[in-house]
Amino acid sequence: VQVVQSGGGLVQPGGSLRLSCATSGFTSTGYHMSWLRLAPGKGLEWVASIAPDGRGREQFYVDSVKGRFTISRDNAKEEVYLQMDSLKPEDTALYYCATDGPPPYPNHERLFDFGFWGQGTQVTVSP
Repeated sequence: VQVVQSGGGLVQPGGSLRLSCATSGFTSTGYHMSWLRLAPGKGLEWVASIAPDGRGREQFYVDSVKGRFTISRDNAKEEVYLQMDSLKPEDTALYYCATDGPPPYPNHERLFDFGFWGQGTQVTVSP
């Protein structure tokens, strides 16, 4: 089982980045997939989730990123993406992709007990 993340980096406020999450070794298309982030001095924060095709690929977002971030998935590639626009300094964090389950979100116990996690990708928003 592998969950490999890419993307991220340094961007100025107002800029955009796209994170990618490639899965292998299991059938990720049947999973809800989530993005979470860990900012300096803060706890793990759930950011967004997307349902599998059987549940209409419904998307869920934390209020602070609604209208700025978009989660999507490409089942043929077994990849999940997080498009981040209008980035703010407070979006600076280490971002993780993980397999998850249905709402409500967050469910940290489920993530830590059963989730497959990526290695983390740093996003830094700074002038």
